[in-house]
Amino acid sequence: MVIEIPADTTIAEALKVLSESNIMSAPVRNPEAGDSLDWRDKYLGIIDYAAIVLWVLENAELAAVALSAGSAAAVGVGAGAVGAIGALALGATGPLAVAGLTVAAVTAAAAGGIAAEKGLGKDAPTAADTLGDDFYKVLLQEEPFKSTKVGQIAKSFRWTPFLPVATDSSMLSVLLLLSKYRLRNVPVVKPGSPSIKNFITQSAIVKGLQQCKGRDWFDCISSSPISDLGLPFMSYDRVVSIKSDELILEAFKRMKDNQIGGLPVVEGPKQKLVGSVGIRDIRYLLLKPDLFSNFRQLTVLDFINTITASEQELGKVAPTITCKLDSSLGSVIEKLAANQVQRVYAVAGEEEYVVGVVTLRDVISCFIHEPPNHFDNYYGLAVMELLNE
Repeated sequence: MVIEIPADTTIAEALKVLSESNIMSAPVRNPEAGDSLDWRDKYLGIIDYAAIVLWVLENAELAAVALSAGSAAAVGVGAGAVGAIGALALGATGPLAVAGLTVAAVTAAAAGGIAAEKGLGKDAPTAADTLGDDFYKVLLQEEPFKSTKVGQIAKSFRWTPFLPVATDSSMLSVLLLLSKYRLRNVPVVKPGSPSIKNFITQSAIVKGLQQCKGRDWFDCISSSPISDLGLPFMSYDRVVSIKSDELILEAFKRMKDNQIGGLPVVEGPKQKLVGSVGIRDIRYLLLKPDLFSNFRQLTVLDFINTITASEQELGKVAPTITCKLDSSLGSVIEKLAANQVQRVYAVAGEEEYVVGVVTLRDVISCFIHEPPNHFDNYYGLAVMELLNE
């Protein structure tokens, strides 16, 4: 059964559904669709952790503006969200207008001489560093987090398009969407029916590949060292990481800015790997903010240690999995599938410093090749433009 989230569900409630159901995303159902047989009418898009992170950080920037103009009480944060009115007072449009803060907060920020087009004054990590738990109280326990609906952010805050495939679509098309075109999951609809029948995820594909062990075509490719296959695709000097003593909000901001789902946590000049943080970890910060109330400066290491210690209460914390450059692709597939993780970090040397990242998408791409004009012929120009945005 596909778990759907109505568009009038609050962000907080949607986050609980994702966390308790142990899923990364869910389709957003339009309550006003009526009896339409077109999936375009029934669904507004997908809500996932990436969308929530984007939304949180946009609101964090606005909260930083308001708080930099004075205390939360002084600027009236928490008196009620006013959406577009608050954002427009700062000259903000688009997704920011959806997020919004209170009129009093934005007015105070504007009075402090802070303009939206100048970077919103203090950024979110700086505000969190300076104001401590007051910042998180404003962001998470007050407006707009308490009342913003999923439907308001489903289209404005996303990294990839909402693009279902039909039950009679080719698996090659699905694999290409999940690898080259960077979709994290692909909804499946039955022709003539408005409902999503299932999702095909990157994780499911890699688990399927794991079960192909023993077949000639699979063994031929999977027995090769990952370095012989060009993995990791990204050179070591381009790996995006976060230091253990940096702020956790900076980690989520870095994921947002680079449109990636996780970061290695490193220490020292050689970037020794000491842990990892993923985009879905935002759920701990949003659902259990009381766990972090004692931290004046919530660093990445503080965050990891806290959620690890509270694993029984919060649910399983994704482990940090590593491999070597001479590891076989098959062994990497085994690690990804067995540990249910999105990425494996390639390390080198006795200190295990990070030299690359191998993701589910990278693994899938090793087994496929896109024929010339495949999507032009299959989907048409409009969809290709959507995929290449």
